[in-house]
Amino acid sequence: MSAPSDSLTPTPSSHDAPTRSVSVDSVDFAYRQHGPDDGIPLILLNHLSAVLDNWDPRVVDGLATRRRVITFDNRGVGASGGSTPDTIEAMARDTAQFIRALGYDRVDLLGLSMGGFIAQVVATEEPDLVRKMILAGTGPAGGPGIDKVTSLTIKDILKGLLTRKDPKQFLFFTDTEHGRREARAFLDRLKERTEDRDSTISLTSFRAQLKAIRRWGLQPPADLTRISQPVLVANGESDRMVPSENTLDLATRLPRGELVPLYPDAGHVGIFQYHDAFVAQALGFLES
Repeated sequence: MSAPSDSLTPTPSSHDAPTRSVSVDSVDFAYRQHGPDDGIPLILLNHLSAVLDNWDPRVVDGLATRRRVITFDNRGVGASGGSTPDTIEAMARDTAQFIRALGYDRVDLLGLSMGGFIAQVVATEEPDLVRKMILAGTGPAGGPGIDKVTSLTIKDILKGLLTRKDPKQFLFFTDTEHGRREARAFLDRLKERTEDRDSTISLTSFRAQLKAIRRWGLQPPADLTRISQPVLVANGESDRMVPSENTLDLATRLPRGELVPLYPDAGHVGIFQYHDAFVAQALGFLES
């Protein structure tokens, strides 16, 4: 099924892709589309507190050289309306409804961190909707350390305030010379888009997401055999937010899981730090 023609205008890069909206049960969801106008779209599911402008432009633009890439704001986040759900399952229902509101009945998913939790539920509950899936910096329900994300996040936010640094430097990257250099480069890339920037997440929505993540971390271990789609699993070797052992667990327990060797001296957003390698690996997987 094709999407409505007014949502299919190709865009040259993440720097100037227009922000569009589509209504889902009378709530407007903000999204941007990148890349070519044909083929199965790749839907990107974002991490905790993230809005449209938090995707690394090197990843978005790299994937969009050969794939239609759609990024969007979750309910109640950024430019999207409504109230943010406090469960991953509700976020997954929103995601499936958003995809269908665009007119698609078959997509690929790239879920980063919390987005990876959401992607797993969509693939389980809506198996015909998902062709292939990439899970990055994420883990299964009940995975070790996931219930500690709230305390770790608050601690590093306070550290950022005290040091006048962006907490993403502490949460997402290793505390090495290489990691600090990569963090600065990533934060600079996030500033490249200067027009039509998204709103930051509200405190209310941030709290709802933290509650959802904690609930996910406290759930009984998931039955990953229900996910029958091919899945590429990636992460840095030193993820503090969703410990990297969760990545290895996913690759082992998913029936059709394929592990990207963990990126060295990299943390939670290893796919951003190693964006060139990741884009090549992701496109190879999606096109195989």
